[in-house]
Amino acid sequence: MTKRHPDKPINPATQLLSLEPKTPDQLHRFVRVALGMTVPRVPLVEGSSAPFDYLIHTFFEQNQAATTPANKDAVIWANRGGGKTMLGAAATLLDLLFKPGIQIRILGGSLEQSSKMFEHLTALLDRPWFRSLLDGEPTQRRVALINGSKAQLLAGSQRSVRGVRVHKLRCDEVEEFEPGVWEAAQMVTRSGPCGDKLVHGAVEALSTMHRPFGLMAKITDGFQNNKPGASKLFKWTALDVIEQCPKARPCNGCVLWDDCRGLAKDAIGFIPVDDLVRQWHRTSRRAWSVEMMCRQPQVSDCVYPEFDPTKHVREEDPHDNQGQWIGGMDFGLRNPTVMLWAHLHQSDDQNDEPILHILGEYIRAGVTFDQHMQAIDRQASLNGWPHTDWLGVDPAGNQRNSHTGISDVQALRKLGHTVKTKRSSLRDGIERIRRRLDRHTLRIHPRCKNLIEAMRCYHFDVDNPQRQEPIKDGPDHLCDALRYMVINLEAGAECITATSYL
Repeated sequence: MTKRHPDKPINPATQLLSLEPKTPDQLHRFVRVALGMTVPRVPLVEGSSAPFDYLIHTFFEQNQAATTPANKDAVIWANRGGGKTMLGAAATLLDLLFKPGIQIRILGGSLEQSSKMFEHLTALLDRPWFRSLLDGEPTQRRVALINGSKAQLLAGSQRSVRGVRVHKLRCDEVEEFEPGVWEAAQMVTRSGPCGDKLVHGAVEALSTMHRPFGLMAKITDGFQNNKPGASKLFKWTALDVIEQCPKARPCNGCVLWDDCRGLAKDAIGFIPVDDLVRQWHRTSRRAWSVEMMCRQPQVSDCVYPEFDPTKHVREEDPHDNQGQWIGGMDFGLRNPTVMLWAHLHQSDDQNDEPILHILGEYIRAGVTFDQHMQAIDRQASLNGWPHTDWLGVDPAGNQRNSHTGISDVQALRKLGHTVKTKRSSLRDGIERIRRRLDRHTLRIHPRCKNLIEAMRCYHFDVDNPQRQEPIKDGPDHLCDALRYMVINLEAGAECITATSYL
């Protein structure tokens, strides 16, 4: 053992770095002692992750000898005030300390949002034992250590993101991102050696989830549908980070009982019980459920709030030739052209209206009409679907194409299709679909993944409640094709009127 010279002071920073965590237990101890944070290691709510699981995932890198690269991307879905921004700052500090030369960027929906995580980071670095590790004073947007590690803020714009090349990108409050910014963020990370570690390029998304058609809902869709290569999902609720409730405090009459059921008696989190009780009283039950318990978001701004995949998505295919085969089409040029196939058959109760079961979808942009029809015929043939009895299409398809001299409807008829183009209001078509959803006479096969997502995400303008038309941001094309089908199926039926969708 080498003895320290009695006159040579111990450098607390050097001593600290010699304590690099090698196991989860050591990491938890380091975070508690050096960072002053006690991070829950055991979730209380069934289906939740422990917040510390995220730190384990992001801190420990894969062995360089491994042949298959690790997927270090992560999505952190947590309650408001659940410590996700603070944990993101802690994860950033741990990376800066123990992965020399690492480059990290923090990106928020706005520069103000990005600054919140950065402020937590600089506050942690202001502890006496970290100060000697700083390479100069931190600025409002950048911090650097003497080991070459750097963390910097990015403004929430595509221009700020494009051209950046870093090891890790931490995105705070992703729900507020513009879709284009999130898309650009997917291409900025790179893997590379940092000291004796191989750091795998990773994008981390930290956010609450407010809307079923928002960006976080789309990001987490990969986990719900078991998509290969999906990021690691960490989800926790207010109860997973609640402070321990005093044993003497009665559960009887507590407003948190429906969610808590006494779990808080064994909690080791940091949100005071009284704070959560006050927040419960200040908010609606729906807001509490979504923002604090991380349940599925409210659907009040959705065009089809009645749509429930557990009820309306059915896997069965037709077993005989009885019933009709019909289709719905939405024409596109720059936008995609959509084709839906459906089987119409009598319900088990002969007095009910027939069941409309959507069995297939085709969606593609950037090719000619002839190429679309060839691909559509090929897809139908591969699935063994017969020629449709008729197609319901957009009445605008009757307009003559300036290049071919004939309309899309005429072109379909020349190919042998029976085409229906009944005109109807947008409101009428939406109400007819909603009625079928209510009566469970509209079903969708699981293979129609784009239509299922469109039914879930098709929404009104949340910033303009007076606007009655849905937003045209992608899901509308599939929903329009379904609407043309239903309108022409029910041609002649009494028109439905409505003054509001909500």
